[in-house]
Amino acid sequence: MSLDPSTLPDVTELTVGILGGTGPQGRGLAYRWARAGQTIRIGSRSAERGGQAAAEVAALPGVVSGLVNGNHVSGGDNAYACEADVVVVAVPWEGHDALLKSLESRLAGRIVVDCVNPLGFDKRGPFVLPVPAGSAAQEAAELLPESRVTAAFHHVSAVLLADPEVPVCELDVLVLADDREAAAVVQALAMRIEGMRGIHAGRLRNAAQVEGLTANLIAMNRRYKAHSGIRITDV
Repeated sequence: MSLDPSTLPDVTELTVGILGGTGPQGRGLAYRWARAGQTIRIGSRSAERGGQAAAEVAALPGVVSGLVNGNHVSGGDNAYACEADVVVVAVPWEGHDALLKSLESRLAGRIVVDCVNPLGFDKRGPFVLPVPAGSAAQEAAELLPESRVTAAFHHVSAVLLADPEVPVCELDVLVLADDREAAAVVQALAMRIEGMRGIHAGRLRNAAQVEGLTANLIAMNRRYKAHSGIRITDV
């Protein structure tokens, strides 16, 4: 069966919050969604930094005066970002568990998209770190039992996302979840970014190899001085 975007839900009116939205990946995703007209709430440990990042994203090309199709880009602390329909976790692995524990009640009932890659780095390059729960996404599911946890956006270049001179991000986003309706929402959000496709790639228990593949992509980027991504054939 080929991927049919028409079967996915309409997500144009959903608000997307980004935990760690001042970091490279979170900020890049905020920019691309803002260009597409999504309402964005950028979160940070500091409300001031979150607000500053939102103002900077709002001033980028394609986001006129912070408004796209009547929608807003705003910022605050991470708790502020939780007041959204869908919340993306884009924080460093080192702070993943502590942040999610602190926000468990605020994230209850919400779709949570974990895009954290548990990686280490040494002189030989990137490598996968062991996670007791199996993966960052599975850890998130354990820490947020009342949330609808999904995994996605692991293989998206923050450099390309944030570059206004890159009009199209041509890659596929692998979406993993046990909740098929939540997965469909995340797939549709991926497709709001021009050039992206959101592809359902299985249950959350398969997130470890998706997260770990990022180490290979980073190694390729260093070798070929590129910003590699993933394309899935025959779908």
